[in-house]
Amino acid sequence: MQSIVCDAKSRLINEFFEHDLNQLQKIYPSIQEMNVSKKAFLYHQGDRCCNLFWIKSGIVKLSHLAEQGSEITIDLLKRGDVTGCFQNNSASQEIDETAQALDNVNFYRIAYSDFKAMMSHQTELAWYVIEDMYARRQRVERKLRTILTQSVEVRVVTTLLELARMFGIRCTHGYTLEIHLTQQEVADLVGASRSVVSTVLNDFRNRGMLDYTRDQICINDAALVDSCRFLRP
Repeated sequence: MQSIVCDAKSRLINEFFEHDLNQLQKIYPSIQEMNVSKKAFLYHQGDRCCNLFWIKSGIVKLSHLAEQGSEITIDLLKRGDVTGCFQNNSASQEIDETAQALDNVNFYRIAYSDFKAMMSHQTELAWYVIEDMYARRQRVERKLRTILTQSVEVRVVTTLLELARMFGIRCTHGYTLEIHLTQQEVADLVGASRSVVSTVLNDFRNRGMLDYTRDQICINDAALVDSCRFLRP
């Protein structure tokens, strides 16, 4: 049911922009449809950004580089999600995260002032943004609680199940992820070292809980849920 609701919201956004983009640009002149290739950046941590980015297609990784040099993956965004600077004083404030495309990404770039006006005029879209930001906050809070209180094995299971919910396509074993992630990127999401996460993934693979190739991960979600019951303290 949740995926159906998300698809409906994504269609609402795409129909809104694609119905008559030229007309929208007359009302909100800063709107630009843009695209970046895999591994390119929408913006960097430390940029003085005054735009918002509404994802039309593709997957974007939000990350933060800590002072000691380690990278923290905050969240993964998909079609219909909005990121960027939501503050009015953004011109004088450095943005605190990096947004990087994990595959080819199409998006709409909108200046803060136009985005604010759009939300005032388009209440249905505004409610979507509010719901989306709340859901993202819940994901980040769940991730923080899991990192602080659970073992790496539980964190890997929780992360894989979250990825399946957000990016999974049903297959005979459970879910195939429509997103390619390296072991390092999974480790960044889990909040653990790549070597430890690699050991856990190999163990899960040997136990038939998941399978992966160079291009995709196949998740046996039922087996992962069962294992999580025994792994939690």
